[in-house]
Amino acid sequence: MLQVKYILDNKEKVIEGLKKRNLDSDSLIQEIIELNIKRRDRISKVEILRAEGNKMSKAIGGLFKEGKNQEANEAKSKVQAIKGEQKSLEDGMHEIEDKFTDLLYHIPNVPHETVPTGKLEKDNVEIFREGDIPNLHEGAKPHWDIVKEKDIIDFETGVKIAGAGFPVYKGKGARLQRALINFFLDEADKSGYNEVIPPLLINEASGIGTGQLPDKEGQMYHAVADDLYLIPTAEVPVTNIYRDIILSEDELPKKHTAYTPCFRREAGSYGKDVRGLNRLHQFDKVEIVQVVHPDNSYAVLDEMVDHVKGLVRKLGLPFRILRLCGGDLGFTAALTFDFEVFSTAQDRWLEVSSVSNFETYQSNRLKLRFRQGKDKPQLAHTLNGSALALPRIMAALIENNQNEKGEVLIPEVLQKYTGFDKM
Repeated sequence: MLQVKYILDNKEKVIEGLKKRNLDSDSLIQEIIELNIKRRDRISKVEILRAEGNKMSKAIGGLFKEGKNQEANEAKSKVQAIKGEQKSLEDGMHEIEDKFTDLLYHIPNVPHETVPTGKLEKDNVEIFREGDIPNLHEGAKPHWDIVKEKDIIDFETGVKIAGAGFPVYKGKGARLQRALINFFLDEADKSGYNEVIPPLLINEASGIGTGQLPDKEGQMYHAVADDLYLIPTAEVPVTNIYRDIILSEDELPKKHTAYTPCFRREAGSYGKDVRGLNRLHQFDKVEIVQVVHPDNSYAVLDEMVDHVKGLVRKLGLPFRILRLCGGDLGFTAALTFDFEVFSTAQDRWLEVSSVSNFETYQSNRLKLRFRQGKDKPQLAHTLNGSALALPRIMAALIENNQNEKGEVLIPEVLQKYTGFDKM
């Protein structure tokens, strides 16, 4: 969430920045400022009463020793009255604090100055494109037909076992899936990311820490009996490793990669764009996460974008990069670049990665700080990116690499993992 001091010092900048998200935040920001005045006033009064009560309590024993019993009893009565007033103020302060925190949770991050204005996906700005779109032979098929013919991904059995959006990978389909995971993890390792295997379930505090709660609870699977959530991305448990931690400056950057299944309800998704592997409730993804010094975070963002570029290049897929507009920007992000690969058989671009800088938005919730020498701790910057999400990569590989013989050719970089060069 945004820092209170930042809001107070930069009120107009925050309001103008949030307009890029098409959010009229004037009244909300003003309410936060007024609540902050109330809470500070209450805190001040409570501290004064506490000091006064402590002073009188210390004096009571001396009054009794001096035989001033009446004065001592009067002082005891005053202390009780002070404690009652203090409790009343504290109860009211808790209500103000809860409302104040709730309002802060519902204000999204302020977009970076380079974020374009816009409301919808069509307003995102293409900043990079690479690779030739292949000319497929007549009769080229979409991946959902190919995988059914080759019996390598079974959507129908997935529906029987769990429901729509839970495919079963079989034979060479399972091997290709595992090959992609190993390839992405090995490439992350070469780039200095330390691999972790995190839990697939998180508690509420972890969801709040990275901004999934209270914003996206409708998109998450909730195990109500245990009050745990299935992760929508490895970003959540990996970043929460550093919740309530103070790092030393020389420990930065922290670089992690993780492979996990991801779970998303995708409520409201329907139509042709959800066919096959295009949109799933359970899917595999390799994530990269960094915790860095604020001075370096945008250079690190560029570095992470270059890492993802390298992955897509090695797979031989045509791709483009979009700078997301304010209306399409994630709630917690300051700046996001989306990667899309072209699926020739579907004649459309498929999103396969988002790479984002959250600046201090997540770290403020997480209390994730670092200390330079003996200086006061300050908030770190957090970043993450998909490197990569597998379903649409798999779809594009299958569709773009089909030949007239009905074979699907495997990119050379994957063959040492698959053990075969076509299927």
